[in-house]
Amino acid sequence: MRVHVADHPLVTHKLTVLRDRTTPSPTFRALAEELVTLLAYEATREVRVEPVEIETPVAKTTGLAISDPKPLIVPILRAGLGMLEGMVRLIPSAEVGFLGMVRNEDTLEPAIYAERLPKDLSNRQCFVLDPMLATGGSLLAAIEYLFDRGAVGVTAVCLLAAPEGLAAVEAATKDRDVTIVLGALDEKLNEVGYIVPGLGDAGDRLYGTLPAE
Repeated sequence: MRVHVADHPLVTHKLTVLRDRTTPSPTFRALAEELVTLLAYEATREVRVEPVEIETPVAKTTGLAISDPKPLIVPILRAGLGMLEGMVRLIPSAEVGFLGMVRNEDTLEPAIYAERLPKDLSNRQCFVLDPMLATGGSLLAAIEYLFDRGAVGVTAVCLLAAPEGLAAVEAATKDRDVTIVLGALDEKLNEVGYIVPGLGDAGDRLYGTLPAE
């Protein structure tokens, strides 16, 4: 498994604003999209391409185009939806699928409750969008599901990760072509499975569903 933690002042700046509890949902959503686009540059470093001949206004030349089958972007519902536009902005020719996952708050174990994916993922490069790599359970379940359907490589784009979750995914995917791209690697998980210092519940903050204080 390969891990890339972004090291760029714009990434750090946007994460700082996202972490701030006073940042309103509209600003949070806009910054999340912008941040994903920055992370997507690194996430797509190994996207498959093929040579194509084109003609410029001056001369013929050979360039590169994204190969078929096109990459598949898979946001994990619901919070991953807030990252989708930022990724599609960079690779608009990609196809989009969806995985709906829910976490049992007592056991912290994930379960897939819905999926909308192409029937055949053979030879596909997949890009999973999941804001928070906390325990690693949801992301690992998504990765295994995609490989079971025929994917040849999975790259996960996460805003934040905890060391515990990253280690869990690495231990379970040693023989897989897996890359994790992070905005930041945080300190730890707390006793209820939230990333510290983190930014809270990404879904609640994206969609303004924070519980009343």
